[in-house]
Amino acid sequence: RAFLTWAVGQGLGAVGFSPGPSLLSELSVPLAVPYLDEPPTPLHFYRDWVCPNRPCIIRNALQHWPALKKWSLPYLRATVGSTEVSVAVTPDGYADAVRGDRFVMPAERRLPLSCVLDVLEGQTQHPGVLYVQKQCSNLPTELPQLLPDLEPHVPWASEALGKMPDAVNFWLGEAAAVTSLHKDHYENLYCVVSGEKRFLLHPPSDRPFIPYELYTPATYQLTDEGSFKVVDEEAMEKVPWIPLDPLAPDLARYPSYRQAEALRCTVRAGEILYLPALWFHHVQQSHGCIAVNFWYDMEYDLKYSYFQLLDSLTRAAGLEVEPQ
Repeated sequence: RAFLTWAVGQGLGAVGFSPGPSLLSELSVPLAVPYLDEPPTPLHFYRDWVCPNRPCIIRNALQHWPALKKWSLPYLRATVGSTEVSVAVTPDGYADAVRGDRFVMPAERRLPLSCVLDVLEGQTQHPGVLYVQKQCSNLPTELPQLLPDLEPHVPWASEALGKMPDAVNFWLGEAAAVTSLHKDHYENLYCVVSGEKRFLLHPPSDRPFIPYELYTPATYQLTDEGSFKVVDEEAMEKVPWIPLDPLAPDLARYPSYRQAEALRCTVRAGEILYLPALWFHHVQQSHGCIAVNFWYDMEYDLKYSYFQLLDSLTRAAGLEVEPQ
């Protein structure tokens, strides 16, 4: 199936198909992200969503979390305002993204959360765009005072996957903060507590149409004057990353992207997005959106092997670098 996906994407008539969306997409990818009106049982979650690697949005799954009623900017100020957190700072809101001929990571600052809240509430200004987005289980490590307001995991997902989450992450930022198109090796349960997140998704079967290139890694540095400069990370190897912006794709440079079909969905307060492992995603948010996500390591099974084969065939056809 992976070979057919690649062959159709390349328009090879020898296999008996005309150019167009991949066979795998036609078989397994929905036209829109479906909604569930209540949490699935572990069996149904595994059978209907994890095994076929399909996303869904689950409603009425967080009503028992105190956070859903309590978490607001004033509540965060009163509860954890004096707590220092890691904050990504960028000039344009894009952290971990291609800028020119560099893969640029954000400047990281340790700030009291109240400083971030001041910016979100318009009480003060800070150079660049702020985003609390550190992904190494920053909720329990940096904001443990908030843990009583939610469950430590998603019980029906943990039972279905047979493991506890590897990381629990807290997200808070400005509307200008954007997550560039990428994929993760995690089963992702993304819970919006306040505001909304807007996701643009591509299934793994769109890999032949999504370009990767190698980039010198660099990091933004914030100067004392409040300006940004880009400093190369000389000790690091080049980074394979997606240069394409799916909101404004350069189709002259990346014409194959015309054959990719994005799914778009909005996840609102009280909803969970199940984002399967290896799905490409680009994320925007409302101003001051508060979210928590649970990362469960994926199974490196036959499904993973299929997608690795698809990567290999794509590189063989297009002489691309190997994405990590």
